[in-house]
Amino acid sequence: MTTATVTIRTDADRKLIQRWAANVKLGTIVEFAEGPKRTSEQNDRLWAMLGDVSRQVEWYGQHLSDADWKDVFTASIRKLRVVPGIDAGTFIPLGLRTSKMRKAEMSDLLMLIESFGAEHGVVFGDQQEERAA
Repeated sequence: MTTATVTIRTDADRKLIQRWAANVKLGTIVEFAEGPKRTSEQNDRLWAMLGDVSRQVEWYGQHLSDADWKDVFTASIRKLRVVPGIDAGTFIPLGLRTSKMRKAEMSDLLMLIESFGAEHGVVFGDQQEERAA
């Protein structure tokens, strides 16, 4: 067996994992992750919302790209750590990846963007469609 995925829903699922663990080769890597990964719909909505924010919000005198805004929001939701860079005056944020986010964390990120947008007068694309209808 090279890879296997089990969603633990019952005690029988737990017993299956125990049997597998008892029989795998030493050195096998086991990973437990909470909940399902983010959905493609969440990802599409994320990038649409980031585009809306990047077009409509000036942040400390500059317009940030969609990817820059992703970093800003991800840093906020994850209470990001920052370390000094190699070059003087630079700082490096740690842990910005969203590709491994689970559905619940992605939902939190989307809600944060919505809240920020409301505070800064952002009209999101899905809101524009609702107003047109």
